[in-house]
Amino acid sequence: MPEGDTVWRAAGQLHRILAGQQLTGCDIRVPRFAATDFTGDRILEVVSRGKHLLIRGEPDAAISDRASSRGAEPWTIHSHLKMEGLWHVYGRGEPWRRPAFKARCVLETADRIAVGFELGFLQVLSATEEAAAVGHLGPDLLGPDWDAPEAVRRLASDPDRPIGLALLDQRNLAGLGNVYRCELCFLAGVHPLTPVAAVPNLPRMVELAHRLLQANKNRSTRSTTGRLRGDTLWVYGRDRRRCLRCSTAVAHDQVGDNELELRDVYYCPHCQPHRGHIA
Repeated sequence: MPEGDTVWRAAGQLHRILAGQQLTGCDIRVPRFAATDFTGDRILEVVSRGKHLLIRGEPDAAISDRASSRGAEPWTIHSHLKMEGLWHVYGRGEPWRRPAFKARCVLETADRIAVGFELGFLQVLSATEEAAAVGHLGPDLLGPDWDAPEAVRRLASDPDRPIGLALLDQRNLAGLGNVYRCELCFLAGVHPLTPVAAVPNLPRMVELAHRLLQANKNRSTRSTTGRLRGDTLWVYGRDRRRCLRCSTAVAHDQVGDNELELRDVYYCPHCQPHRGHIA
């Protein structure tokens, strides 16, 4: 499941092969942007912002016939993987590992092809529009400007909200998805329905979130238990299986701000007692 660490790795891989390169081909397979063609432009960088991926580029006046007609305004291809999306990089002539009809964005350089498959969201922005698109996000757990006190402040601003919902709200802190939400609550000994105000040590929980993503950002096997094989997660996906700490059966439920936003939660009833109540 793509979360902040997955997107960070994808952005790093794309940056290594695209940054500084001129595009020899550009195919954006989203109806609204199907006529957009950045062929001849140069990629500046690829970065992640929480669970969002930003490919930034600009026209190269020396080599792009279109640069003079539209100016030299930088642009951004903004994508979100949602549940199924992923980016692949291929060499010229290398067969794709996913069906071509699932591709949403194809960017070509002289020797590489970057393909975004099943992207849950994709849009093209001017540089001035980028801030509005991702400016609402809270501190990025894997960003260079990570700000733990600000993340704590944002979480604490809604004291009655269940911590399990507050952690998934990207306006509070950016990068956590459902797997990390469940694992973080377990490691902190907090029931996911505990109101934020009743969390025993909110700053420690935020710091733990930062440590978890930092520990996993460079490895393909996500682990919160310290193991890279076998039981790599404490509770996520372990419905009715024993808790790895106390052997109590792991519980499964669904929570959300409304019925349309219900997400699975896994927790140990013994290790994560429910503190406080929801009015």
